[in-house]
Amino acid sequence: MERNLQDEEQGPGHYQLKRLLGEGGFGQVYEAWDSKLQRIIAIKRLKPQLLSARPENLLDEARLAASLRHPGFVRIFSIEGDAAQQSIIMEFVDGCTLREAGKRGPMPEAQVLDIVDQVADAMCEAHAAKLIHGDLKPANLMLEPGGRVRIMDFGLARKIDPQATESVVFDQTEGTIAYLAPELMMGSTLSPQSDVYALGVVMYELLTGTRPFSHLSGLALAAAHIQSSSGVWPFPPDASPDVIALVRAMAARQPEDRLASMQAVRAALAALGGGPGAPLAAAAPARSLRSRAAALLNTRARRYGLLAVVVVVSIGAGQALIPPAWFGPHTPFFSESAAMRGGLTALTTFDRDESLDLAIRNFTSILDRQPDHAAAAAGLSLAYALRHTGDTRDDVWLRRADASAQLALKLNDQLALAYAAQGVVRMGQQRDAEALDFADKALRLDPMDRFGLLLKGDALTRMRRYAEAERTLLDAVRMHERDHVFLDLLGTLYHHQGKYLAAEQSFRRSIVLEPDAVIAYANLSSALLRQNRTDEALQVLQQGLQVRPSGRLYNNLGNVLFNRGDYVGAAQAFEESVSGAKGNPNDYLRWANLGDTLRWIPGRTAASNNAYRQAVGLLKPLLERSGSKPVLISRMGLYSARVGDRDAAMVYTRQALKADPSSADVHFRAAMSHEILGDRDTALAELMIAQERGYPANLIRSEPDLTALRRDPRYLHSTTKGEK
Repeated sequence: MERNLQDEEQGPGHYQLKRLLGEGGFGQVYEAWDSKLQRIIAIKRLKPQLLSARPENLLDEARLAASLRHPGFVRIFSIEGDAAQQSIIMEFVDGCTLREAGKRGPMPEAQVLDIVDQVADAMCEAHAAKLIHGDLKPANLMLEPGGRVRIMDFGLARKIDPQATESVVFDQTEGTIAYLAPELMMGSTLSPQSDVYALGVVMYELLTGTRPFSHLSGLALAAAHIQSSSGVWPFPPDASPDVIALVRAMAARQPEDRLASMQAVRAALAALGGGPGAPLAAAAPARSLRSRAAALLNTRARRYGLLAVVVVVSIGAGQALIPPAWFGPHTPFFSESAAMRGGLTALTTFDRDESLDLAIRNFTSILDRQPDHAAAAAGLSLAYALRHTGDTRDDVWLRRADASAQLALKLNDQLALAYAAQGVVRMGQQRDAEALDFADKALRLDPMDRFGLLLKGDALTRMRRYAEAERTLLDAVRMHERDHVFLDLLGTLYHHQGKYLAAEQSFRRSIVLEPDAVIAYANLSSALLRQNRTDEALQVLQQGLQVRPSGRLYNNLGNVLFNRGDYVGAAQAFEESVSGAKGNPNDYLRWANLGDTLRWIPGRTAASNNAYRQAVGLLKPLLERSGSKPVLISRMGLYSARVGDRDAAMVYTRQALKADPSSADVHFRAAMSHEILGDRDTALAELMIAQERGYPANLIRSEPDLTALRRDPRYLHSTTKGEK
């Protein structure tokens, strides 16, 4: 039961405990506040009386849980404490446990099938990694408001070792005994089938509103599980026979009679039409799960002459205990709907390479089996395109994305996701108007399509159609209120308009929704820097780097340090931002930033010129694709001035000013170019226009290339006049 703490207690380090959420065999779980990252987290503190006897348990639990990448597992952030008190710092999951949800009575079958499929899907990954949970039960399964299930507490999990002699110690609480496989209570080792049994008991409880033998406790409860069979568990009269058969197959007393794996569980669910997104029409209804299993069993029995000893046990109105051989390794299972859901879910955390890898694997696995699957081709295109825009940018990814998007549209020109995918490719090719057209086509087919809305908001922003972009993104935020990416785009829109306080607020809201997405930290630092709040910008960047190293964060860190005059520190940050290990060597802007910085460090002139040449080489193909983007043209003018190409610098600068005479950034770069090339009069004129358009004065004061210009009496006169 949740309890508010009378007085907020200080947790380990910079964590402030808020309330006790629950207590398990190893410790208490609290809601807490992370003062550094400004987010709500959960803390599991090991009970002091257990620490001296088994201090490694908490550490092992955290390591095992942190190694799992499936979104169904609660994320582990760190381990804090000392020999006297250790705590796991983990993700705070908003919702209620299935134990709490079950108090309201039996759940509808469709919801139960969805929950079991989600848990089985996640546990497939754990078992493939040779990890078992060992303590699956309703109290360890969180149900979020949107229906997503999260698995907690790998407290008993351990590496699967077929040679192990260690068995489960029979010291479990009553709640855990109710879900323990019978063989564990008789000294056997943990196995994937132990988790299958526990999930079968959970499924029974959700369907019926009570666990098996709920009137028993302690040793009597353990004895009931050991001596009886799931074949005698009572079900409501309206329960589906096939669902009953599945529960009994999952919770069979003998492991050899039980479903062999979580993949087998998911295969059975697919046959029932269960699992999220699996239409009932696709469930092969010609024969029921029970009748197919019985027919297969009879066929095999005749084949081996074993009809006398292999039987289907009928219970009640003809329900059958399904033999595990039907689900065994001879019938590999694959669910297209589960793979699509997993791939699309992974795309929501696109700033992590491992998420994009997972998305690509999911969509590719579908296409390997069904090459004409339009949705999978579209999803694969999105994954490739997002890989191109990330820190591992390479044009090969964009070409792959284009090919997959074309395939998706060819296969199904009525699929919104296919149009959105092609539009994202067009954005990567700097063809914004075409991208917007594809976004509109996607939204005509599905007005709430996430990728269509993201694409439209981004395209309108890039095309400087700010009013339309704001309406689109505000509508999207209302429709997808838990999706932080729309807030990132809204903040970017405000940033482009010079509305830095509004941008800051959007980025902060994004971080609240998704504290692990480092893009929002990078964006927030930029908005703070534009408000001359340098110390806060540095703090935000450090918070982001604690979450995960990122080229975007290092690039922004370099900008902040550069503006503070710390050129050595800035150069180190920019070098990280273009490194293959932590950053993106294919980003022209980061090379330009590195070049700007190195030229102020003695002895680094050659390295600076090389960085500018890298920037120019990377920017040229973008200019060829984008046509007349003022931002890119103005940057090309500045970089040309840096490398001493006066003619090119003047041509590009004039083109940029003609294309976008209202942009403060374009005028500022024009001022820089003219100053570098020795044209002080034009530089002063352009700088005055940039200031009038709202270019931040603190950034002008911190620009080393303008040091001499700022001493010019004409500039001093203009700034003094402006202050009056």
